[in-house]
Amino acid sequence: MAQIFAGQIGLLKVDGEIKSLLEAGNYGFWSIKQKPEIQIIDVCSQSIDKPIDSVLAEQIRQYHPNWVASYGVDIDLLDDEIGFLYSHNNLVEILSPATRRLYWKSGNTLRVEKQKVGHLVLPEALTQRLAAKKRIKGSELCLVAQIPAWHIGVLKIDGEITGLLEAGTHGYWRVEHTPEIDIIDTRLQSLEVSGQEILTKDKVTLRINLSANWRYADVLHAFSQLSQPVEHLYRELQFSLREIVGTRTLDELLENKQLIDELMLMQVVQSIAEFGLEVDSIGVKDIILPGEMRTILSQVVEAEKSAQANVIRRREETAATRSLLNTAKVMENNPVALRLKELETLESIAHRIDQISVYGGLDQVLNGLVKIKE
Repeated sequence: MAQIFAGQIGLLKVDGEIKSLLEAGNYGFWSIKQKPEIQIIDVCSQSIDKPIDSVLAEQIRQYHPNWVASYGVDIDLLDDEIGFLYSHNNLVEILSPATRRLYWKSGNTLRVEKQKVGHLVLPEALTQRLAAKKRIKGSELCLVAQIPAWHIGVLKIDGEITGLLEAGTHGYWRVEHTPEIDIIDTRLQSLEVSGQEILTKDKVTLRINLSANWRYADVLHAFSQLSQPVEHLYRELQFSLREIVGTRTLDELLENKQLIDELMLMQVVQSIAEFGLEVDSIGVKDIILPGEMRTILSQVVEAEKSAQANVIRRREETAATRSLLNTAKVMENNPVALRLKELETLESIAHRIDQISVYGGLDQVLNGLVKIKE
């Protein structure tokens, strides 16, 4: 005896061979010579990820095709068809061409829609759903790219550039072709060229860090000429920097630090213009000298500054002596000026003394001061 409930299906097998499909109800069979067996399947709880076993499905298709129409949802896509599997009217999976599956029918919960391949652009609704990161199995059959503002997408089909894409969401099938989208920033960008060790004309090794501001002048032309435009620009900056530094001495480079920027800008702008690139500015951030060379230059600078300090000191001493001489000449011919100088000296001395006693008047103090100096 076997009882099959609603939402279940029973497969009657005799000696391992499927004989009948049983709906809900109570069943009993004689088992004298043969061994009947009932396999009960809960169709309501079947998973989308687990269709009917492929071997069993082929047996049912071949020997019981009427069961397929009555109790199954058969998916049999051709090589030029794409399928959309819906569960409760929600898209749950995108099926690739030549897919074969069989599900047990449970009401109208499952359905399949077919579409011929040959279309390159995804339907707008599917593109927006995939862009919203909805979990849909089989989404690897689609390419969806979101291009932000101030960017451009370079569309390649099977490795060949076919056009440019404006900002927005774009979707393409990956079934018959291989689409690729490179998202390009059209704004001004910075490219760093760091740690370049270059030998100058006078055999001094310099380490130079460089920065360049650039943009795409013509995106389509740049990618039609170069596979990697940014790498090409980086190499051009390297070559130009080595040529300019290697043909000049250390003194030339240190005397005019803008020389490298100006010459590089002139050379690089001309060399990359034909590739759809544009350089706005180039600037040397750092020129790093070897340790021993830094020591020598420090000594040179120290000697120069010391010599300048000595010249200034002598100039000031000469000016002070000349000023004293002029003052002495004025006092020699002017007793009043001499008297004022004496009073100034007295004031300076008195300022440093807490108490002073004067005997014999102010003249006696001044005369005594003169004698002390003598």
